[in-house]
Amino acid sequence: MPDPGEERLFFGRRKGRPLRAGMQRRIDEDLAVRLAPVETSAANATDPKAWFPQRPRAVWLEIGFGGGEHLAWQARHNPEVGLVGCEPFVNGVASLLRHLDDVEGDRVRIHPDDARDVLDVLMPESLERIFVLHADPWPKRRHHYRRIVQHETIARFYELLQPGGILRMATDDPGYLVWILSRITAHPTFRWAGSSMADFTERRDDWPETRYEAKARREGRMPVYMEFRKPA
Repeated sequence: MPDPGEERLFFGRRKGRPLRAGMQRRIDEDLAVRLAPVETSAANATDPKAWFPQRPRAVWLEIGFGGGEHLAWQARHNPEVGLVGCEPFVNGVASLLRHLDDVEGDRVRIHPDDARDVLDVLMPESLERIFVLHADPWPKRRHHYRRIVQHETIARFYELLQPGGILRMATDDPGYLVWILSRITAHPTFRWAGSSMADFTERRDDWPETRYEAKARREGRMPVYMEFRKPA
């Protein structure tokens, strides 16, 4: 775990256009009951199953959930799973809260800030799946250090996944794709879960489209889908 006195830099947007009254009300009234208790968990490595009133069978983590479409879909279709989503962009958080209206049970926790705060406090082998979908590619070379996918985060993902656990990533940026693959293949144990080129170009049945993916397609950029597994 990091030195609690160490200052951590955050890069990226926290706010976009002003929220409409209804969306602001969701932030003001609905977010508090869904917050991941990261600060109270920071003293010790934490089992995220304890963050839910009824312990789920497994916990999945999504880093940068954008508008929340994917996370909410997974929550609706996996009622035995608890989901933790990280997203510092307040407009995206409000969007997810709206999508959760038709999700039964109290099975989603939100950290509206830097995902590394969550990565730092979780105990090893406490996650069954991790999703990093269409993260900001920070295309300028001088900004590459800002990318969420780094050698150290790949190592941390591996540590947090259970044996047999899955890491899913997607991008429509060719440069970021090369960056991701060079870092995941540098890890000595992560294994690609696919078997053909179609596994890069076609989404799985349980991998719903996000608004960012749809936007990329409209603009002529083809998303690439990657799934890696920690050996059982």
